Amino acid sequence: MSVVLSALADPTRRAILAQLALKGDVPVKELAKPFRISLPAVSRHLAVLETAGLISRGREAQWRPARLEAAPLRDVSDWVEHYRRFWEMRFDRLDSYLHQLQKKEKGNARKRRRK
Repeated sequence: MSVVLSALADPTRRAILAQLALKGDVPVKELAKPFRISLPAVSRHLAVLETAGLISRGREAQWRPARLEAAPLRDVSDWVEHYRRFWEMRFDRLDSYLHQLQKKEKGNARKRRRK
């Protein structure tokens, strides 16, 4: 999972994955269009994504289309989901505590007004 998270850390690689999710199989030249980087730079990004298992590359005639492979993303999603539940429980506890403080503060404010 470290290799996948490392690959996802780069915004260009995340944008490439987004293109693949929308368009399906895409050749390198088309993937490079939105970026101000060279084709070799895009190829290096693709190599990182391929090493992480996030894409696969085929061969059709003279071009090698890239294809999104979602399984590693599912693994990351499952891992993150565990921590999302953890933080939701923490935030729910904090919310309850803040409501208790607000009730206490309202009670104290009423007592001060009565005096």
